[in-house]
Amino acid sequence: MSQINILVVDDEKEIAELVEIHLVSDGYKVFKAENAEEGLKILEEEEIHLALIDIMMPGISGLEMCKKIRETKNIPIIMLSAKSSDLDKILGLGTGADDYVTKPFNPLELTARVKSQLRRYTQFNPNNMETNKNEITIKGLTINNDDPNEIRLKGMSINKDNHKVVIEGKEVKLTPIEFDILYLLASNAGKVFSTDEIFEKVWNEKVYEANNTVMVHIRRLRGKMKDDERVDKIITTVWGVGYKVEK
Repeated sequence: MSQINILVVDDEKEIAELVEIHLVSDGYKVFKAENAEEGLKILEEEEIHLALIDIMMPGISGLEMCKKIRETKNIPIIMLSAKSSDLDKILGLGTGADDYVTKPFNPLELTARVKSQLRRYTQFNPNNMETNKNEITIKGLTINNDDPNEIRLKGMSINKDNHKVVIEGKEVKLTPIEFDILYLLASNAGKVFSTDEIFEKVWNEKVYEANNTVMVHIRRLRGKMKDDERVDKIITTVWGVGYKVEK
C-alpha cells in the first residue's frame, strides 16, 4: 500500500486541522469532512483506508455514519468523543467502531492508535512456506498444514491470511479487532486470557487504567457469532479471570 488515505470527519475545524497536521507529518494523505454526508460522499469517491469520526455532529451522527460505513466497508474506524462515558455507546451498540479516543486528546496518542489500527488492517500477507497437504488435530484443535494460518475447531474455521471466519458453513463478518481477539483465543485454545492480556496483545499497547474496551468487543463478537444461542459456547467466560476458547 503506497499511499494511505485517512478520512477525518469533525465539525470542529480546529480539531480537524490539528489532526490533519499530525497525520500528514507521519506521511498519510488526509481527506476532511465537516459532516457525515460529506464524509460518506468522500468514501464513495476515494479509496479510504481508515476513518476518524466525531461522535457528535449535526445531521447524521458519527454513530449513524459508522453503521452506514459498516454496511459496505471493513476499514478501521476510530471514534472521537468528548465524553469517556460514551465508550459503551460507541463500541457496544453494533456501530462497528474499532476504537475510540476521548477529547481533548494527545495528538501522539491519536497517531499511535491510527498506526495500530492500520498495522492490523494491512497485515494480510500470504504464507509462502512449503507445506504438506494434510492436517494436524490436537485435542479438538485442527491446524491445516496446507494453510498453517487456518484454525478449525467447534464447527468454525478461522483463516488469518484473508481474515475470514466461517461458522457452521456461514461466513461471519468481523472487524479487524474482533478477528484478532477471536484468533488470539482460538490459536491458544484452553488458555485463559485476562482482559488486560487481550488488550496488550491485540492493541499492542500497555494497559494504564482499567477500562471495559475488551469486554465490549467480546460482547459484540459473541453477538455476531450468535454464541448466546449455542449450547457449546465458542468463547467461555472464566469469572474473575478472563476469557478462553475451549479445546
